[in-house]
Amino acid sequence: MEKEQPKKPTPQQPKRGWRWLYYIVLIGGLAWILFPPTAKTTPSKELSYTQFVAYIENGYIKEITVSDDCKAKAEVRSENYIAVFGSREEGENKKGALQTQVPSVEEFSKWMDACNQTRKEQNQKAIDVTYTNSHNIWYLLLANIAPILLIFLFLALMSRGAAGAAGGIFGVGRAKAQIFDKDKKDKVTFKDVAGLEGAKEEIQEIVSFLKNPKKYTVLGGKIPKGALLVGPPGTGKTLLAKAVAGEANVPFFSMSGSDFVEMFVGVGASRVRDLFRQAKEKAPAIIFIDEIDAIGRARGKNVMTGSNDERESTLNQLLTEMDGFDTNSGVIILAATNRAEILDSALLRAGRFDRQIRIELPDLKERKEIFNVHLKPLKLDASVDVNFLSKQTPGFSGADIANVCNEAALIAARNDHKTVGKQDFMDAVDRIIGGLERKNKIMTEEEKKSIAYHEAGHATISWLLRWGNPLVKVTIVPRGMALGAAWYLPEERQLTNKEHLLDEMCSLLGGRAAEQLFLNQTSTGALNDLERATKQAYAMVAYYGMSDKLKDISFYDSTGQRDYSLQKPYSDKTAETIDKETQALIDSQMKRAKEILDKNKEGHNALAQLLIEKEVITSDDVERILGPRPWKSRNDELIDINDEKNSDSATDDGSHDAVSTTA
Repeated sequence: MEKEQPKKPTPQQPKRGWRWLYYIVLIGGLAWILFPPTAKTTPSKELSYTQFVAYIENGYIKEITVSDDCKAKAEVRSENYIAVFGSREEGENKKGALQTQVPSVEEFSKWMDACNQTRKEQNQKAIDVTYTNSHNIWYLLLANIAPILLIFLFLALMSRGAAGAAGGIFGVGRAKAQIFDKDKKDKVTFKDVAGLEGAKEEIQEIVSFLKNPKKYTVLGGKIPKGALLVGPPGTGKTLLAKAVAGEANVPFFSMSGSDFVEMFVGVGASRVRDLFRQAKEKAPAIIFIDEIDAIGRARGKNVMTGSNDERESTLNQLLTEMDGFDTNSGVIILAATNRAEILDSALLRAGRFDRQIRIELPDLKERKEIFNVHLKPLKLDASVDVNFLSKQTPGFSGADIANVCNEAALIAARNDHKTVGKQDFMDAVDRIIGGLERKNKIMTEEEKKSIAYHEAGHATISWLLRWGNPLVKVTIVPRGMALGAAWYLPEERQLTNKEHLLDEMCSLLGGRAAEQLFLNQTSTGALNDLERATKQAYAMVAYYGMSDKLKDISFYDSTGQRDYSLQKPYSDKTAETIDKETQALIDSQMKRAKEILDKNKEGHNALAQLLIEKEVITSDDVERILGPRPWKSRNDELIDINDEKNSDSATDDGSHDAVSTTA
């Protein structure tokens, strides 16, 4: 016997509701109002009022019907049909009709009465005149009521159509929170978050409390009501919150700060209440508000009076829900921002956000862990060394590292490589830092020489100074907005001394100094260098207290409230002193840069000529011309401390931030 073939499941047909009938009625009603039905009449001929009166006086008309809209229709006598229409063949045995517009029904009625009186005197039959309404009572009733019914029908359809997403047209105040399911397959866990050991430890404590609350409550402890994740963009704040959603076996509500703000008054506060109501119903639960600075900005700091009332009412409701008169047990608040200094102090106090978890840029060890996460899906070449990549990317955030890995894969595919190699990663770092190479940019020999001498000045001074950043690569190939660039490997240090800042400033001014010393010119190519040097000198004088005339004084405002102040924290005389001290610092370092270049002009000129010939030189070329660098980089010591398996062969190659660019 043949086995019975299993029946293929029939695709589920969409449910057919009655909504299509509503739309048919709506469209039909609108068409009936806009284009009212007209009764079928006999073939008629449109006449002027003068011709119409002439036909009446000549006795061609049998009867007349006049409506209240001043329209008159007349039936022609059969014996006069040819005289009116001109053809018996077309109109024989047919009733003909005439139509015109009378000036006034009352005046026409008086005239017809006089005309019929005259016909009676002449022993002629009077013409029958009938006066009617243009529409009957039912049409008038429906014409007035139908628009109202159609409006209510339209509102009902709109409300039912939006009920699933936002609670209907009247549910605008409901919170649009995204609820994460604990059974989701592709959820993010703490294993997917590389680095951030301190932050993960504090966050894991909250998750552990939700899983096993007796461990903490038996000793009388209470879990923090809220935790604020603070850090630069791209460091993994939102990713850490996603890991909490994946690890915690409780409902997780996620919203952005901008989701509370609407053009309608009171909507933000209503959504806050609805969000906490949903969380309390499913307690214990976690609420995550991303970019909380959208609603948590300090109150009363906006110079535009009345423009922030809606945002402030939303913040007031949030403060009340987090720690107000009603208890809020079982609901934990997580929030993320990169602008903690502008948040309201009432929002940051204990009892609302008990903890502020700092998430900084990853160090060398953490960058290695992040690379290991993002390198998993890539087909790597044997030349790729994770230690080497993590060492070449100081100051990179987790998002930057992910971008490096993706760019490297794209570059390898563009060059038809089978695997992603070391050079692909180096090109990706250059692409992210400096931009895409503009190989079609046409430069004259004079411009090329000027850029080469400028970049050689940066390279020479940074190589010879004790605290100058170690050089990696110099290029005069246009990249992004720059006509030339020098890549360095800045030291990762926690404290910066005055000597460090002075050496860095001297290196920044090396390009302008080389132009003035060897080419006797001043170009616009040092714009970026002068901007950075000026800001650094101003910070040394006004913020760090490193000035001779303004010792141990800082005008830095860590609260971020100075933007709303109308007065400077110092007098005009002090401002003049700051300007003079800043200028003195820049002048001294410019003089120092020229002295160093003058003592090593042979090596500088050799570097410039090599740049003109090759367009790209590395630290090996600089070492061959200027000799070995007398100072050991602190990065090597950090490598040895943080990674025992690190290879010393990857020390002098790579690229990082261009501290010198020629625009």
